[in-house]
Amino acid sequence: MPTPNRRIRTLAAGALALALGTTALTPFVFPAEAQPAASTTGTAIALPRPAGPDFADLAARVGPAVVRVTVTGHAEAQQVADLPPELRGTPFERFFQQRQGHGGQQQGGPRARKTMGQGSGFIIDSAGYVVTNNHVVGEADAVRVELADGRELPAKVVGTDPKTDIALLKIEAGGNLPTVKFGDSDHLRVGEWVLAMGNPFGLGGTATSGIVSARGRQIGAGPYDDFIQTDASINPGNSGGPLFNTAGEVVGVNTAIFSPSGGNIGIGFAVPSALVQGVVAQLQQNGRVERGWLGVSMQKLDNELAGALSIKDAKGTLIGGVERDGPAAKAGVQPGDVITAVGERPVTQPRDLAEAVAAVKPGGSITLHLLRDGKPIEQKVTLGQAPDTREARATGEERQAQGNLGLALAPNRGGEGAVIAEVRPDSIAANQGLQPGDVILRAGDRAVKGPRDVAEAVGAARKDGKAAIALQVERDGGRAFLALPLKAS
Repeated sequence: MPTPNRRIRTLAAGALALALGTTALTPFVFPAEAQPAASTTGTAIALPRPAGPDFADLAARVGPAVVRVTVTGHAEAQQVADLPPELRGTPFERFFQQRQGHGGQQQGGPRARKTMGQGSGFIIDSAGYVVTNNHVVGEADAVRVELADGRELPAKVVGTDPKTDIALLKIEAGGNLPTVKFGDSDHLRVGEWVLAMGNPFGLGGTATSGIVSARGRQIGAGPYDDFIQTDASINPGNSGGPLFNTAGEVVGVNTAIFSPSGGNIGIGFAVPSALVQGVVAQLQQNGRVERGWLGVSMQKLDNELAGALSIKDAKGTLIGGVERDGPAAKAGVQPGDVITAVGERPVTQPRDLAEAVAAVKPGGSITLHLLRDGKPIEQKVTLGQAPDTREARATGEERQAQGNLGLALAPNRGGEGAVIAEVRPDSIAANQGLQPGDVILRAGDRAVKGPRDVAEAVGAARKDGKAAIALQVERDGGRAFLALPLKAS
């Protein structure tokens, strides 16, 4: 027999289902103090209009400049799609290929298959320039743009910028086109109304509204993460579409959603117009984006790292690594330096430094204000052009254990530092995220040439009573510092 609580829940659920199923027949029930005055039979009651702006005029004005972007491309059908990564490049790979081939797969190598995709965009110039996302058109063989009036035209990719996920297209429409203008995203406020337009799920022109939920969001998309977060409904297909303020100005380019299911849950992200405008201007002029290159890896400075590096305040951006022969290295910047400003522009996090450097073209100069061993220094740097590749590191073999830190180190036969050969589970090193194959380049205040240097640095830090030692670690070509807590041996 159902318990009383269960019975109550069952009855409540039934009542809700009935209410949802009979909405058209069920009148609103007002609280006693808010009951409307009695009226004659047949008189309609005018319900209050919901609060919020009316976007109808705005959507009608800017909608003609919003377009659908359709792309076609190709991809090779993988013969061994389910082959585990650890078996690739081994004799087992050929066995799996032959086995799949006997199962009906066409012999003679992979076959190309056609791919199709859709996104959104908006016209910024009556000559036919269209802004969209790089991930919409980046690998396309052909791109077409469908205008609001139904015309479908081929589009040329003028240029793309993967680092900000922005692309610029050009169409020839044989006449002036409706356009929209950029607004100033720097003046957006949390809670301000916005309108998103685009092509969700390929349905065609769609408008959704919401508010600015947050600014300056970092979602791990790249070095220039600075997204506007909005609860306006953004779904697959909205990518590349505009986010408007109530003046009808584009304040963002809808780019990403956060969703466990792949659909809208009220968390969408747009690249702010303040960033998009500079990228689009360079794409329109040069077909590519040129940014200054400093040649460093950066990381956020927290209190633990600040203490390990003998820095009083955890303010600024920590230089995790300096590329050999890069602009920073030539100017004397060192790993462990903390950048606090670029010229007059304060630096509180890595994004600030990345944006300040990117704003200067290669060949230009900047002045870095930094802390080294707690002392302020100014360093002038002439920026370079970013290379396309990064060097990989080598590994070593001979092991040397490092006490209760849970590390086993080996010489790096192919270069500088000491290679982590083993990390004991549940150890201090494991808890800090160190992995076999990582290379320790610096320990405390000394450069590491081999495992002995790490052991000596750890011993010196313990002798000085430090709670942690700062390690500069290289992984997959990237360098960063971490604070490794010390236990009394």
